[in-house]
Amino acid sequence: MEQSKREACGLSDKKGARMPPKKLSPGQKAPTSGQYRPIGGGGREITAVKGNRLPPTQPGESGYKLVDPTKHK
Repeated sequence: MEQSKREACGLSDKKGARMPPKKLSPGQKAPTSGQYRPIGGGGREITAVKGNRLPPTQPGESGYKLVDPTKHK
């Protein structure tokens, strides 16, 4: 995965060090296509396409984090 995509996913910084996943709010545009998991609840993972808005969360969930970026060439 190229460096800028890794940074957008919250996987590493410019030096390759691991960074905590970035929290994304409902309604925010997905920075990367992939699977997103709700934070703070037992909700199901959702599939989001880069540039599309993330859906509303269930009560008790505060946002999303990217757990599996799409792998394509």
